Amino acid sequence: MHEFVPSAATIGFLENPNNPISELTARDVLAAAPVIGRNVQILKAGTDREIDTAFVSLVEARIGALLVGNDSFFINRFEQIVALAARHAIPTMCTIREFVAAGGLISYGISVTENYRQVGLYVGRILKGEKPADLPVMQSTKFELVLNLKTAKALGLTVPDMILARADEVIE
Repeated sequence: MHEFVPSAATIGFLENPNNPISELTARDVLAAAPVIGRNVQILKAGTDREIDTAFVSLVEARIGALLVGNDSFFINRFEQIVALAARHAIPTMCTIREFVAAGGLISYGISVTENYRQVGLYVGRILKGEKPADLPVMQSTKFELVLNLKTAKALGLTVPDMILARADEVIE
């Protein structure tokens, strides 16, 4: 996001305070901010109404962009977040492709297709007799960057060539 909206001195980070790891995630985001020369403001939302309030706070504080935490609460409300981002003209990034397909600006997250493929391989190994406890723990290794050019244009953003080059999918 800092490459996409270089004018954003402060980037908001929307987290769900009801998620047990939200404090750890917020701490990591705050630690990363100085490395890229940005400030981060943490916004907490654990209800639909709090999501609305967070966007009002973004506008009032003149925050230039928003990162949405990877949380099932937000993933299940991506349409609400897309609508608020459009209404308030806030460049917003989420972790799921569906966010971008619904009109969001950009997403970066795990490849759901690749994760399902890995699950299938594990199931196959178990069905062939391997014990689940003996299987290694796997982490995602494939991540996807998806961009919505129509949304970028509506926000008046110029898409950097490096982001276009790295994008796995561009929605026009």
